[in-house]
Amino acid sequence: MPLSDRTRLIASATARGRGRRPVNPPIERASTMLSDDPARMWDSTDGPVYGLDGTGAARALRSAIADLEGAAETWLVPSGLAAVTVPLMALLKPGDTVLATDGVYGPTRRFLTRWMAQRGITARFHPADASTEQIVGMIDASTRLLLIESPTSLTFDMVDVAALAAACRARGVLTAMDNAWGAGLAFRPLAHGVDVSIHPLTKYVGGHSDLLMGAISVIDPDIGRAVAETIEDQGWHVSPDDAWLALRGLRTLSVRYAEQGRSARAVVDWLEAQSEVSRILWPALPRDPGHAIWTRDYSGAASLFSVVMKGGTTAQAHALMQALSLFGLGYSWGGYESLITHETPQLSQRAHPPALEGQLIRLHIGLEDPADLIADLEAGLAAWRALQDSNLQPSA
Repeated sequence: MPLSDRTRLIASATARGRGRRPVNPPIERASTMLSDDPARMWDSTDGPVYGLDGTGAARALRSAIADLEGAAETWLVPSGLAAVTVPLMALLKPGDTVLATDGVYGPTRRFLTRWMAQRGITARFHPADASTEQIVGMIDASTRLLLIESPTSLTFDMVDVAALAAACRARGVLTAMDNAWGAGLAFRPLAHGVDVSIHPLTKYVGGHSDLLMGAISVIDPDIGRAVAETIEDQGWHVSPDDAWLALRGLRTLSVRYAEQGRSARAVVDWLEAQSEVSRILWPALPRDPGHAIWTRDYSGAASLFSVVMKGGTTAQAHALMQALSLFGLGYSWGGYESLITHETPQLSQRAHPPALEGQLIRLHIGLEDPADLIADLEAGLAAWRALQDSNLQPSA
């Protein structure tokens, strides 16, 4: 019987046949790698030739991520953003067009519209809530790659990944997916026909907000060769210490992802009942427009979602955030700690900004007791109401 994901993430650490050893590989800090035979100094079958090739922890992490993703090969790069940019650099050339969602991660949009545009590669953005037919209809003769992000950053719009991957393959268009929310666990892009799976290990795999790293996974050897050569030519490398931390975090990924998802559900259920809240943007909710796709394709839900308030101002959003004591004010997510950000200003970057009922606030739910988080949010909503009430008071 096949092992569960929870077991598979641990089993590679305890597999037999490697003699007496520690459970976790030792951290090997090295730039120079020594050989005994001058004729074999360039022979990588003896191990890494240079520190850039990655030492024990990095090799173990690559193997474990490849197994999780169902990939033929996985590479590590120093950030989640690099995991997005490397495939784009590897697979696109001047004159090509990349089609992406309008809800794409902000730094990815910046790379597409600045670095790639300067090199003759065009980026086009489809509406974040576009249907499969609408997205496919935007593919033209110059389109080389569809960059998928599902759910999207900030507004959590979902697309039918398998349908898009099949349509693109039929048209000779490559697909790459930023799978941050699925964490390589709740959703596997390669199994749904995507050519390149992008996994920001900074988030759930790291799990402790103390490292930056990304993974790029592929099945096709030609695509893999292009990615590998780009990484080699750019000199990308992850530190052995960070690789070791990411490998340690990977072992408990399944348990943390599920527990934080359960806590998120409790917080979402409470928020939905609050009069100041218009709606929650989270595909795991039955009322969410992407719920049917989530139910069909995902085995779990990340603990990241957005709250659309009923009206409000930036000052009210900041007052709410300032009143909290348990939610950290910080970007990124996937760590053990809960975080809150005000995201309304970012929506102005979009070509097709959504028409929301009020301020947009994003929450990441960590490993704290959800009852404590709810009590903290009660204080935040009280501050929201107090500022709103003060604005309604007649002037003397």
